[in-house]
Amino acid sequence: TAPGPCSYTTLRDEAVKLFNSLQQLESERDPVPLMQGVLQTCLDLPPLVDEIYCQLVKQTTEPPAPGGQGDLHYWQLLTCMSCTFLPSPPVLRFLRFHLDRTEKRFPSSEMAKYACFIREALGKTKGRECVPSLEEILVLMQRQEMICTVHCPGAPACSVAISSHTTAEEVAQELVSRLGLSQSPNLFALYEQSRRREQPVGSATLLADVLTRFE
Repeated sequence: TAPGPCSYTTLRDEAVKLFNSLQQLESERDPVPLMQGVLQTCLDLPPLVDEIYCQLVKQTTEPPAPGGQGDLHYWQLLTCMSCTFLPSPPVLRFLRFHLDRTEKRFPSSEMAKYACFIREALGKTKGRECVPSLEEILVLMQRQEMICTVHCPGAPACSVAISSHTTAEEVAQELVSRLGLSQSPNLFALYEQSRRREQPVGSATLLADVLTRFE
């Protein structure tokens, strides 16, 4: 296997490194940077996505302490994976079976709540340009939405709740409605502004990817 980007070695070696990271995740006090590292490797090396999904299913099947901190760390990473990557069809079927089994075995548990969240996310995920930001990972761990602040010309800044799947067009439409501009003949779009440039955000662009770029 040829080396990948960012000084990666072979896929086999990177798979071993990811497996070691998953082992470390179980006892990590602050798992967020480690989770983001795993996600970034999967983004850079797509063939490893299925491998990580399978490893996470394995780690969350018959865990030593169901619902314990280590078990929930695996579920939280699985949640982040489901909002970032779609596995191949065979692995997706395997994953859905695992989610159904978990909800039936542990109804009303935290694991069942993550399983339900993951199933819904898989129905919306289409692929990401960037891995989730540290802030996004934190809210996904709580199965919550992020708050995005949009500055509108001639109006106060607006706070909008977004998920990992919210597009720029959806946010623009919500702001148009809030500001009472639904009947306006003008077209509206979101812009991202940095110190160097200002550019429109494509209507289909995920706002979560824009926030990651700012991070």
